[in-house]
Formats: sequence, structure tokens, C-alpha cells
Amino acid sequence: MKELETLRSELMSAVEKAGSLDDLEKIRVSALGKKGRITELMKGLGGMDPDSRKQAGQSLNALKAEIADAIEAKKRASADSELEARLARESVDVTLPVRPESEGYIHPISQTIDEVVAILGEMGLGVAEGPDIEDDWHNFTALNIPPDHPARQEHDTFYLPGAGDDDRLVLRTHTSPVQIRTMMTAEPPIRIIVPGRTYRCDYDATHSPMFHQVEGLVVDETTHMGHLKGCIIDFCRAFFDVDDLPVRFRPSYFPFTEPSAEVDIGCTREGGEFRIGHGDDWLEILGSGMVNAKVLENCNIDSTKYQGFAFGMGIERLAMLKYGIPDLRTFYESDLRWLRHYGFGALQVPSMVGGL
Repeated sequence: MKELETLRSELMSAVEKAGSLDDLEKIRVSALGKKGRITELMKGLGGMDPDSRKQAGQSLNALKAEIADAIEAKKRASADSELEARLARESVDVTLPVRPESEGYIHPISQTIDEVVAILGEMGLGVAEGPDIEDDWHNFTALNIPPDHPARQEHDTFYLPGAGDDDRLVLRTHTSPVQIRTMMTAEPPIRIIVPGRTYRCDYDATHSPMFHQVEGLVVDETTHMGHLKGCIIDFCRAFFDVDDLPVRFRPSYFPFTEPSAEVDIGCTREGGEFRIGHGDDWLEILGSGMVNAKVLENCNIDSTKYQGFAFGMGIERLAMLKYGIPDLRTFYESDLRWLRHYGFGALQVPSMVGGL
């Protein structure tokens, strides 16, 4: 009994001094393991007489249970202590500023569309949309584009299977079909902007098989060429942020307008540097004209009572000119480094309500 009391004191002292869960596990193995001190003593019970074996067995079992309970209690206390220490180490200071997160950027195409819509929206034009897949009539015939026009050839246009030449479906080559759909369903006066994707068989530094256009259409009883010129001049000066930007109208030809005009803006290329504004050079940026009477008649609008003007421009071209982007193909390469360089923050987005 004296030997058991000494062993108990040693083991209880060791449990009390244990500084970690590993230390407690070592104590458990040394006392209660297969070759532990208490286990070895219990193996010797077989050589005792019945009375001594009974008394010694009770004492050893009591010691075994006591040491096991002491180790388990110490483990729980140590686990709680370690958890509290870990929580203290890993505590979060809520007064610190938040970690910087990756910032999103608005694509230059989206930015340019928003700018164009904001400017023209302030002039009273509303946004209209239509399908990317059109039929031959809306995309060509209703716009007075003749059957032998190059734009109707398969090497220029993406055609989809159809019942015949008149029923062929096509990926729209411009957003003008939306003008046709609007004129066929709405009564004049009509004042719309039509931004959207368009498709043509072309691909190089300044062309893409998929690109974006925005067109404007005004139809009423009084509009005339002077209104067209004033609208475009004000738009160009607002978009490029040059109050006295020179704007020139050159006679041209489009099947859907008559008379038609290409629009140029003043620029300079001195010293190998391109700059928009006053200079001795001109740069074409869009096409325009008065809506052809045949187009109005195709849309069941009385051309003797109503007339209108229309214009169209490429979104990518505008963005390239304004923001100095040299290659159109980079718009679609999904390069995050490019987007960080040319992209815009959310607070830079214009609107039809707030303008630019």
C-alpha cells in the first residue's frame, strides 16, 4: 500500500505539472499503457493469495481510475487554455481598415456606349433594341439596299440557313433593322438611339467579325438637314470634349439616305502624334443623311408628310480615337492587364439622367 501511495503521488504530481497535451499522453502511456507502471503491477496479481489479490486488485483499480480521471480533467483544462490562447492570437481588430479587394473595371466599349447614350439622350432620343439575327427584308430590302449590293454577298455577310433568298436569316450587318422595326410599329414623331452588336466577315487591326454600332433616327413632319447637322456637331464636340471642334460634312451615297453625307472631324498628325481638334487634316468618323423616301414608304410612313434623318457610327472606332487604343482586336482578348489600363471605375459611368 505504501508503494501504491508513492506511485499515486508521483503520477498525480506529473499530471499536475504537465504543460501540454503531448505531456499528458506520455504520462498516460507510462502509467496505463501496455507496459505502464500500473499495468505491470496488475500483472503481478496472479502470484498472490486470494485475500491479498482481492485487496491489491481493488487498490490498483482505484488508482488506475483516479489517474485516468486526473489525466482527462487535465486534458480538458489544457484544451480550453490552448483555445483561449489561440483566440487571443487570432483575434481581429475591427477598428482596422478592410483588406483591399480586387477592383472591377468597366470595359471601354461599355463606357463609350454609355457616353454616347448619355449625350444623345439629353437631346431627347430614347434607346431602342432589336434581335441580332434578322431576316433579309429587315436587314437589306426595307433599307433600299439592292440585290447586287456588295453587303449582300456571302463573302461580306454571315448568313444562316433559310427557305430561300428572300427568307434567309442573317447576323445583322448594322443596327438599322431596329430603325425599320421601330418605324413599322410606332407612329411619328420617332426619336431613337440604337446601340448594339453587329457582324461582318472581316478581321484585322481595325475590323472585327463582331463589333458594335450606334445609330440615331429622327422622323417627324418638320425635321430637316439643318437639324441633322446641329445634332451631329453638338454630339462630336460633347463626346470628344472639344468645344470648338471642326466638323465637316462631305456628300456621299448610302442606299437608305438621300441626301447622304460622311462626317469628318478636324485633327492634326504633326510630329507623328495624332490629336483631335484644330489642325490641317480631317478624320472620318460616321455616316449620315436624310432618310430615303423609299425607306419611309417601306415602313408604311407617308413620305409626303414625314421626313427624317439618320446617322450611324462604330463604337470601337470612337473608343479607339478618344482613348488612344491602337488595335481593335484587343477589345475582345479578355486581357485583365489591358482592362486595368484602359478600363473605367464604376463612378465614371455616365447616364441619361446625369449626363457626362
